[in-house]
Amino acid sequence: MTVTNSYKGIGHRQRLRDKFLASGLSGFHDYEVIELLLTLATPQKDCKETAKAALKRFKTLHKVLEASTAELCMIDGIGPKNLIGLKLIKDVADRYLKKKLMEKKPLNNSKELFEYLYHSMKGKSRENFKVIFLDAKNNVIAIETLFQGTLTASSVYPREVVQEALNQHAAALIFAHNHPSGDPEPSAEDISITKQLVFACKTMGITVHEHLVIGNNNYFSFADQGYIAGMNREFETINKGK
Repeated sequence: MTVTNSYKGIGHRQRLRDKFLASGLSGFHDYEVIELLLTLATPQKDCKETAKAALKRFKTLHKVLEASTAELCMIDGIGPKNLIGLKLIKDVADRYLKKKLMEKKPLNNSKELFEYLYHSMKGKSRENFKVIFLDAKNNVIAIETLFQGTLTASSVYPREVVQEALNQHAAALIFAHNHPSGDPEPSAEDISITKQLVFACKTMGITVHEHLVIGNNNYFSFADQGYIAGMNREFETINKGK
């Protein structure tokens, strides 16, 4: 007796997989990406409508991938076991881009720097403050998220940044934080905190190369806009007067 395993959508699932193996994600709709990820741990169930429901609830693909386990489990057809594909892909991509960045000099590879920061910080509902620690040759030593929450004087502590830089034996730093609103324009508080960080680091002989504010597929560069150089000049002027 032959047992045939069949269920609604089995042919569609195989076509999705064949399509991906043939040409990657080119031509895929966002819901099809979600569907493909759900099939990794949903052996005998059509995932198309579940994928569409997830996209409808969270609006965009990256928000689906950023959603918490509890939020995802509110979607009919998604549970603790079959959401592994959705959670795994984001972490794998983050690790891949981080390793790729650490193999190069980020100051000479702004594209890789932005790709990693944008992918790891976009879509978050809270501000995350990352620090990239560099050695004297501007090679990456480590990348850490030091603070979370609104970027204010009470949430970002220059002393802790300097202490961690000393712990990492870093000669230079790159700062980055995201704006959940999607608008990368820096606030007055962003500028104030950056100045405090530049001054604190200069005091300890640590160079600040950059502070990037990550928005929706764009960013604001404190270095490109002349802020970092201006803060360094102000520090030197103040110290000459002492």
